[in-house]
Amino acid sequence: MLQKIDYFLKRHSKKLVLTMMSFVLAVSLLNAKNDGATYDEVAHIPASYSYLSEHDMRLNPEHPPLLKDLAGLPLQFLDLNFDTTHSSWTTDNVADNQWNAGRKFLYGSGNDPDRVIFWSRVPFILLALALGLFIFRWTKEIASIPAALLALALYAFNPNVLGHNHLVTTDLGIAAFITFSFYYFLKFIKQPSWKNVFLAGLFLGLLQLAKFSSVIAFPVFFLLVVGYPLIKKTKPERKKIGEFFEYVFKGFLVFAVSIAAVWALYAFNTSGMPVEVMNDGINHYFKANDSNIKTIYTRKALFAINEHEILQPLGEYLFGVARVFQRVAGGNVTYFMGEVSNDAKASYFPLVFLMKEPLPILVLLFFTLAVVAKESFFSLTHSFKRSARENITLLREFLHSRITETALLSFIIIYSFVSITGNLNIGFRHLFPIFPFAYILLSKKIFSYRRKDHHKKNFINVMIVTMVFWLIIEAVASYPYYISYFNQVAGGPSSGYQYVTDSNADWGQDIKRLKTYLEENPRIDKIRVNYFGGGDVNHYLGEDKVISWWDARRPVENGWYAISVLFIQESLHDERKSVEENYSWLKKYSPVAQVGTSILIYHVTDIK
Repeated sequence: MLQKIDYFLKRHSKKLVLTMMSFVLAVSLLNAKNDGATYDEVAHIPASYSYLSEHDMRLNPEHPPLLKDLAGLPLQFLDLNFDTTHSSWTTDNVADNQWNAGRKFLYGSGNDPDRVIFWSRVPFILLALALGLFIFRWTKEIASIPAALLALALYAFNPNVLGHNHLVTTDLGIAAFITFSFYYFLKFIKQPSWKNVFLAGLFLGLLQLAKFSSVIAFPVFFLLVVGYPLIKKTKPERKKIGEFFEYVFKGFLVFAVSIAAVWALYAFNTSGMPVEVMNDGINHYFKANDSNIKTIYTRKALFAINEHEILQPLGEYLFGVARVFQRVAGGNVTYFMGEVSNDAKASYFPLVFLMKEPLPILVLLFFTLAVVAKESFFSLTHSFKRSARENITLLREFLHSRITETALLSFIIIYSFVSITGNLNIGFRHLFPIFPFAYILLSKKIFSYRRKDHHKKNFINVMIVTMVFWLIIEAVASYPYYISYFNQVAGGPSSGYQYVTDSNADWGQDIKRLKTYLEENPRIDKIRVNYFGGGDVNHYLGEDKVISWWDARRPVENGWYAISVLFIQESLHDERKSVEENYSWLKKYSPVAQVGTSILIYHVTDIK
């Protein structure tokens, strides 16, 4: 039976991959068309266009340009208006210009915002497809075709992935380039040819150009460079020293190639940017009167680099890196488990992971962890019966034969630790970089265990098939509410906002659905709107229909209200706000409708 299943999967693997990728493509295109602009896209999209049209990175410099260049590429063929005389381009400070430019570009320049948003999202869908195929390919290389199909299914049918793979943000992009970079770096480690040095360096550069958090991968890459030649079997042993220095030298060249790639793309994107623009950014974020020692030396370094034309592209890169560290240290106001705070909680990512990751994936994950724990226990028990020399030899052989698994697991551990202990709790999406590695390792381990333990093979087969079908049902049933996906334990997409908001539940994706709701309910002639997101309320709903509202606005009026769940939760649970400043008056009313999952509709009729 086991052989028949594997034979079927191998024989029809191409058709199965095509089916899964077709599902991802179809759903992603529909979401790209129907989801409203999310909050961050208002900043990313105008930056995407201007990087290529103006060769100027004054908008959104806190992210590298690669992903925005991809988003901006199709926009260059749409004959769009981009007003470089507007204050967002000429006089607004760097903190506000990206948002003002986004609103102007999308809703105030005569462009069709839905067309612009859709086409800027298409490259991200293609990148998501490429990542899926890469996950399949890599798992196939280190495990088997059945394991590769499982890894791809976990990725392709994950509602969280489907919720973000079409957005002009950095989250799925960094996951893709982390995967590509690790793959080619490990090829270099296993075979340090000049070709692999170049490929590893190129993809390391692309990784750095995707998102600044890519620096978390550097400790793993460093350990691979200095550690692998020490555990690698080299005969005779006297060649180890020479091989070690060869790895160190070529590892340095990999890094040098990556820096050259970073410099080249930044030079291309900043060739039209006056040097004063970056100086203004430095002065805004790293103020001269700030006595913090980090700020003082950051200012000095950035200004020194910016004085030399050849170094200016790297100066812009380092400015972005410094901004990210500054922002992470400052935190971000968010609602989580009944509290509003900008101080991170160590429980945030573990709990959000358990609430948002689909239950079938959690079942497979916990099963895999149990298997690993069992095998580790027996290995540790046997190690006490061996000498220290034998244990070291076996450990060295294990690491050498499992270098890929060790590298991927090391990154998962480091990235998870940094995420949990960091001070930026604004979304489950920040865990996306570890997803491909987790699915690859999980799939490999399950099928490896199935092959070893013949007594449990039928149970494992049934478990895999059941979990995959369950996951497919989850993906189909939760369409199109993927951004706000929560598993059954957390109450599903419509209830998850009770525990956590921001990009986990409400990012502004339902503005078009609110428009449809109002069209289907013509009795609503006026509606008070408090919307969180990147859509323009007046553009979609009409100025004559909308009354702008917020939690502290008084007096409360009879009539219709449309309020984003993020604003409700942050208002009700912010202890700094008094009863006269928050939405406590909403507690006595039940919403008459839930638009999408992120906007609640209220009808108030008893105010006198």
